[in-house]
Amino acid sequence: MDSSYQSATRLALALREGECSAAALLDETLARVDERNPAINAVVATCREDARSRAREADAAAARGELWGPLHGVPMTVKDTYEVAGMPATAGAPRFRDHYPQGDAVAVQRLLDAGAVIYGKTNTPLFAGDLQTYNEVYGVTCNPWNPGRTCGGSSGGSAAALAAGLTPLELGSDIGGSIRTPAAFCGVCGHKPSYGVIPKRGHIPGPPGTLARVDISVAGPMARSVADLELALGILAGPDPAEGVGWQLHLPPARHQRLSDFRVAAWLDDPACPVDADVVSVLQELVAWLRTAGAEVDTQARPEGIELASSHATYYQLLTAAMSGGLSPRVFAGMLEQAEAADPDDDGYAAAFARGATQRHADWQRADERRQHMRRAWQAFFGEVDILLCPVVHTPPFPHDHRQPMAERRLAVNGADRPYMDVLAWAGLAGVVYLPATVVPAGYTPDGLPVGVQIVGPYLEDYTALAFARHVEALTGGFAVPPGYGEAPS
Repeated sequence: MDSSYQSATRLALALREGECSAAALLDETLARVDERNPAINAVVATCREDARSRAREADAAAARGELWGPLHGVPMTVKDTYEVAGMPATAGAPRFRDHYPQGDAVAVQRLLDAGAVIYGKTNTPLFAGDLQTYNEVYGVTCNPWNPGRTCGGSSGGSAAALAAGLTPLELGSDIGGSIRTPAAFCGVCGHKPSYGVIPKRGHIPGPPGTLARVDISVAGPMARSVADLELALGILAGPDPAEGVGWQLHLPPARHQRLSDFRVAAWLDDPACPVDADVVSVLQELVAWLRTAGAEVDTQARPEGIELASSHATYYQLLTAAMSGGLSPRVFAGMLEQAEAADPDDDGYAAAFARGATQRHADWQRADERRQHMRRAWQAFFGEVDILLCPVVHTPPFPHDHRQPMAERRLAVNGADRPYMDVLAWAGLAGVVYLPATVVPAGYTPDGLPVGVQIVGPYLEDYTALAFARHVEALTGGFAVPPGYGEAPS
């Protein structure tokens, strides 16, 4: 069996039925890493002998009739922001180059308990803090569709590894589109769960050993199929063990199964963050396909009182506060000076970050209150519709640009010069209000670059977003192998 682009679901079945062994499957995967990874630099650390030992143990257990779980013997990688015992966990930071944790992140432990064979870590930007993937520890990760373009970030190594056939499943994280943007840029699938559904303990940032829950930030699965996202969500979702003594999580089933039963809204462009015409064209074509297939799509429906500009402003204020906890005292002091020196009328991203990172708690509380009113508006909106379709990011994959500081970078959109940090706007629409969002391939630009669609669902109704994503996947054909990387299995 050619395992290059088989799904995790299919590989798990093949292992259970004895079509292949875990040891052989791992060796095939590692051979592909040796062949394909040098061109893209997605997998940046491996634990080959430990993984081989675990694969042999999986085979021995299977021979005894023991099944560890739904991922028994399946090889995979995880983003290098998660702690995995015996492997480096750098989060792209030179200061953590030699950080080898003694234990596993909660989400990693759940994958291991399900039987996964974790063989490697995938690249991320410095402290997972960019929508491109590069750092001083491991270098730049390239997009398999075009090495001159970014793979996205911060789960960029995860998405690139999936697209190149180096892993069937990945564990990413997302606070500003870090699962969704790389999935869109690399033509794979990703799911940002409802906030709090999957524990983040053992994730960097914050600093190693952090126990506090970070606002907005979530852990979530990435794969090449929606079926694998659903499989992984079922494994990963649940309370932190410390809370599981008293709390249990039961995500409701999807509202509908038939496409024609879904009430769909589409928000495809907005003056506050104009979307590249090629991206809009792909999304408009998807809406046309959905209508032809029997779905009702309303392109005018919006949550009452929600505008992209004001939503983004609240999101960015809360985002910068969430990110400030990991700042060193020296950096935080510099932010204080920058915030105090900034012109009060300066609404640029640099000044906004400094103000947000150093804001008073009372200011944060006022922003959170605005957020709670926004959540109520979204709740009412999802009483009238089941799904919102919107862009993941306002541009296709763009050329690598690692100039610092990020707030001074620019991106051309429809011939106009736009702030680089606008890459957060469409992702923040769902993130700030804790909503689940699934990304699947929607099509391609005229020059062959992938475009994804963001499928936003009601809070804690992750399976509704995933169920609709299955229909989109069927209409668009889902994942396609990048040129030069072989063929998808029949």
